[in-house]
Amino acid sequence: MSEPVDITVYSREDCHLCAVALSRIETVSDETGVAVDVTEIEIDGDPELEAEYGDSVPVVFIEGDRAFEYTVDTDELAQTLKTAG
Repeated sequence: MSEPVDITVYSREDCHLCAVALSRIETVSDETGVAVDVTEIEIDGDPELEAEYGDSVPVVFIEGDRAFEYTVDTDELAQTLKTAG
């Protein structure tokens, strides 16, 4: 069995789009059967992260590569997970 795919999601508190992105990641993981290891990092209160990601959240990195901003495309995510997993 392969290692889980590392996914990092930069988010903000009370961010609806962030919640949707996390839900889509979980759903696509379940549908594809590819395990993921999701780390959510809230940028609120961190000046460096706020400067870097600001209003672009959610920002999703897959295996260290920036993959999505604002929204997660489920078809693209499924394809990415299949090739990474």
